[in-house]
Amino acid sequence: MQTQGPEKSCAGKWPASPTGSDKAWLDKAARMDCTFSSVTVPDSDRMHAMKFQPWPKMPLSAVLLTLFMVGAIATSSLAIAREKHPFGLDDLSGLRSARALAVSPDGKSILFQVSYDGEKGPTKREWHLIDASGENNRKLELPESFEPSGFIKDGSALYGTYEVNKKGQLGIVPLGSEKPTLLIALPNGVHAAVISPDGARFVLTGDPRPADPLNEVRHVAEIEVTSLYVVGTDGKDGAWWCPELKDVSDFAWSADSAQLAVVTELQKIGHHDVASAIHLCNASASRKVAEIRNSIAGIAWASGGKELAFASTTTDVLTPDHLWTVAISGGSPVDLTPKLQGTISAVADDPHGTVWIAIHKGTTVEAYSYRGGKLEPAYKWPGGNAYSPPAFSPFVSSPEVLAFTVGDPTHTSNVAVAHGTELQKITHEGDDSLGKVDLGEVRSVKWTAKDGTSLEGIATFPASYEAGKHYPFLVLPHGGPEANDSLRFDVFSRLIAGMGYVVMQPQYRGSTGYGSQFLQAIYQHFGDSAYADVDSSTDFAVTQGWADPNRLAIFGWSAGGFMTSWTVTQTHRYKAAIEGAGITDWLSFIPTSDISQVDYDMRWQEKDPAPFLQFSAVMHADQVVTPLLILHGEADLRVPAFQGREFFVLLAERGKTVRMVTYPGSPHFPRLAEQRRNVWVEIEDWLAKYNP
Repeated sequence: MQTQGPEKSCAGKWPASPTGSDKAWLDKAARMDCTFSSVTVPDSDRMHAMKFQPWPKMPLSAVLLTLFMVGAIATSSLAIAREKHPFGLDDLSGLRSARALAVSPDGKSILFQVSYDGEKGPTKREWHLIDASGENNRKLELPESFEPSGFIKDGSALYGTYEVNKKGQLGIVPLGSEKPTLLIALPNGVHAAVISPDGARFVLTGDPRPADPLNEVRHVAEIEVTSLYVVGTDGKDGAWWCPELKDVSDFAWSADSAQLAVVTELQKIGHHDVASAIHLCNASASRKVAEIRNSIAGIAWASGGKELAFASTTTDVLTPDHLWTVAISGGSPVDLTPKLQGTISAVADDPHGTVWIAIHKGTTVEAYSYRGGKLEPAYKWPGGNAYSPPAFSPFVSSPEVLAFTVGDPTHTSNVAVAHGTELQKITHEGDDSLGKVDLGEVRSVKWTAKDGTSLEGIATFPASYEAGKHYPFLVLPHGGPEANDSLRFDVFSRLIAGMGYVVMQPQYRGSTGYGSQFLQAIYQHFGDSAYADVDSSTDFAVTQGWADPNRLAIFGWSAGGFMTSWTVTQTHRYKAAIEGAGITDWLSFIPTSDISQVDYDMRWQEKDPAPFLQFSAVMHADQVVTPLLILHGEADLRVPAFQGREFFVLLAERGKTVRMVTYPGSPHFPRLAEQRRNVWVEIEDWLAKYNP
């Protein structure tokens, strides 16, 4: 130890490192009466060679007390670091996330929703207000049956869905009140509600037919009717606008609040194909603007109200992926993004003339704006996603304040406010919980498939990952299939990585974010091209040295569940497989799903069933060797539960290793926390047993 420049040297007087209690050691140091200007503590002492620069003169006892406190803090920090644990089920139960909902009319406050699982029951939700500066975050006390959507024009109350007799109706609840002051009810409930830019009216969607008195006894299988109801914000002068429009899927107010742009889309019942139309609708009549022989996502007023903007496509997979416009006078729609190497997934306008667009670009989501005939990048979130459209005030008189929902692989989704060209995060839900968790690295990775196709994926590593060491590996193909995995906090991959696995999320052909040609490549080729991409991601992980080739597993839900069930009929390389709500029989799935599924194959099955059976796992049950766990919701309408049941029975009667677990009352993915927890218990037990 050396000392420099003390008025009364402390050299040789530093107390020995403690062998008893820290208190006894500190007491001995405190009795030393020398002072010093700087000191370097020896490695053998408690502070481990922390070097302090010259301080003002003070008694050594005070200095040592400070040093002891610093050492205690450092020791505590190391202890906390050691106490961190891999992400697990208990962390999931309490993990909170936030989503921006609306901006107050004066632009000073942001309404946002906080969600978390809890341990039982449906997802827990809270509603908060926070100043746009990020200060004064306060939880709102609202009626239990009320879900707010936005503010009325004077900012004194919120409007949203209020449940009455098991039906969602429109309710207005003053801030600070626990009771609605106004309820607007439709015979069969309200599906959606949007306030007009002048704040004077609501447009609601709902079924105008009289309520079925026997609805609790039986349900009639028939086409649904969705029409437009416009009513004053005082609850007066309500009327059905354009009642001839019965298949409304989207709508948007004009800036002057005089009319609506409306999208209608053919429903599944009675139609084999998909087609849409765009209309203008006011209190007296409707006028068709354009017919689209495909699907549409979003509708927005553009170019000062002279055009309508929307997302649509020319691909057979039907997923909207380009930005289109059409003059309100009519004519042929124009594709503004014919060479887009990405996917436009959402379109909406604000009251100030900007059209906001969400673009999937590989494994990220960015916000773009369309104004004055120009599509331009607007906002992105570093290392993650800025989801669009943003939240804003819908009133023409309001300031232009934008609130985005943002997220990345190490943080749950939260709210950020736009300042110039940058986003500033103003909520931090989930940070406390994740501060106690040891998270592994997440990487966006690229490789080339055997046929030369360039592919991308997201690799998530366990917290304990060591380069050069082989780990158990799980490939996790996403659902959709016309969707993507993005750089966000992905619960599926984090929970599996928490079990010690390297997890790969491959963006196989058919994924959004890579252009129309990449999307189109899955049509009629889910079982060969897309399957080859998923399996090539496993090859890539093995060649990188991440994956133990003898400890491979696969798990997917929905379209990812199909990929799992299909994969185990094509290869025996995986030691364990988990299929959630997966398609196993295309011949029966396409007509029985609750939505149109001809994006997989539009051919008529009675003409030739062979193409539909070609990629059906049930037709290859005898080829399965991999132990398979099947998980399915009993009330699933998207992929009916008999899909899993059929495959389970066929495998069981052939003596295969198979287990099926179903969840009573559960839709496409369980809504109850206890059911979701059990999904993960089943997965962990299956992997531990068959891929140890």
